[in-house]
Amino acid sequence: MAELKRSLSLLEITLMSVGIILGAGIYVVIGEAAGLSGNSIWLSFIIAAIVATFTGLSYAELSSRYPEAGAEYVYVENAFGSQLAWLTGWLIIIASVIGSATVAIGFSRYFSSLFNTPLLIVSFAVLIVVGLILLIGVQETASLTILFMIIEAAGLILVIFIGLPYLGTVDYLSMANGFKGVIEAGVLIFFGYLGFEGITRLAEETEHPEKTIPKAIVYSLAITTIFYILVGIAAISVIPWQELASAQAPLSLVAEQLLGDYSFTILSVIALFSTFNTALVMLLSGSRLLYGISKKGGLPKLFEKVSKKRQTPWIAILAITLFSMVFLLIEDLSTVTNLTNFAIFCVFILVNASLIYYRVKGKESSGFKVPLNIGKIPLIPCLGIITSVGMMANLQLNVLVMGIALLLVGLLIGYLKDRKA
Repeated sequence: MAELKRSLSLLEITLMSVGIILGAGIYVVIGEAAGLSGNSIWLSFIIAAIVATFTGLSYAELSSRYPEAGAEYVYVENAFGSQLAWLTGWLIIIASVIGSATVAIGFSRYFSSLFNTPLLIVSFAVLIVVGLILLIGVQETASLTILFMIIEAAGLILVIFIGLPYLGTVDYLSMANGFKGVIEAGVLIFFGYLGFEGITRLAEETEHPEKTIPKAIVYSLAITTIFYILVGIAAISVIPWQELASAQAPLSLVAEQLLGDYSFTILSVIALFSTFNTALVMLLSGSRLLYGISKKGGLPKLFEKVSKKRQTPWIAILAITLFSMVFLLIEDLSTVTNLTNFAIFCVFILVNASLIYYRVKGKESSGFKVPLNIGKIPLIPCLGIITSVGMMANLQLNVLVMGIALLLVGLLIGYLKDRKA
């Protein structure tokens, strides 16, 4: 049977992670987040970064223990068995497809602001193009992702540069809805940090993954957090948070205020590259998860098939692309964003619990190791669980109901699958 091509370096995998993290959070959700937090949006970015880092370090250790495409599925299976592993895999698949739908909607919003096109049609077209690129090959996808990452980073640097003369013109401690609003904005912004966990699913296509993946996680989280805080401060310094909250293309509005319509067009085009890039890497990592779960026997062998010519899991790519299109019909950006967050918070709880289990059982890692322990109990994974639960508690009721429904669907599928076996 054909295997995946191992060709991604530390630089490539880090830049891919930076590319997916930078895309969605800034260009898609910053407006709605500003409406919740007001001028204190920078604090919301810090809160989201802290939560992401706790679990990011757990991922770093687990990826050095089990450098496989199944990633979280493998971590949880080795700790708690196949049933919880299946639920974990189901949640990540849901997060990948809903997340891809979210940024496709974000892409279509920017595209519509430029060309006045129907949002839904453009969203479908984006996912079709992404699926075709993934079928071509992982090295080609990586090269395109890195190129787009450079373009989107340039756009954020432009926003920071525009904001420099305005620094200190607003009260950065002013909160639109109190500290609760800052927390709620942090929950929404957390979507923008998703991506570091996705590169663990590229382990079988990465050179020396047990060392490369942990480094890439730490580097990408540090780089993107600095970007996010600076852009958040710049944006609310130039444009009142009320206007950002109601803007269809918030960062383009920042550029327009200083440089006119021409800059609006430039930044909107950059945002197109950014959101497209995020959808590309989300579906890339999601397809590798389907492939990895199939290899472990958790899904039909059909998803394990790899193209001999392109060395890509083509059936997994087609399946996850089509599944993602279904969630475009929701259209409400805030709802689909927080549905993704709900699924990921659940996964993060299970991943952190897995690392705690390995440590308590004395299963040491020869690679990266999360610091700070009390006896055999690692503190950072415990904080990862606590903060993930806390963030989940701040989700809206309708999101929690829909998320629980998706959990029950996953449990039912797992039950039927085990019964059939």
